[in-house]
Amino acid sequence: MLTRFIAALIALMGLILPGLASELVMVEQQGCAYCARWNAEIAPIYPKTPEGQFAPLRRIDLHSPLPGDLSLAGPLIFTPTFLFVEDGKELARIEGYAGDEMFWAMLSVILRDHSSFVLEAPDSTAAPQGGTTHSGG
Repeated sequence: MLTRFIAALIALMGLILPGLASELVMVEQQGCAYCARWNAEIAPIYPKTPEGQFAPLRRIDLHSPLPGDLSLAGPLIFTPTFLFVEDGKELARIEGYAGDEMFWAMLSVILRDHSSFVLEAPDSTAAPQGGTTHSGG
């Protein structure tokens, strides 16, 4: 009974208090070869990953006006630039795209240092999976 009450109270607080919304904002522009490479290598799997579920992807164009709900730490110059944003405020960024392993490693460091995100450690008893992993560290 007490457990149900506490669960209901937590759910009610979630409706009343604004939650912190984390997102990954990709700043891109037409003709950007590195944006196209990220779109080919990462975009199809990103929403399926724990990182993508924690910080859903949002895209903005470098040459469009900055959405009013975003507050940036500095100017946007390079594409792609990935902004880790919480509640509309930029906390960290990745400028450029140097390949999938570097992207996942840099994103892991950002999430570790600037959020409550916790990536589960791989089960060392499980059989190795084929292909590349998405969380490099």
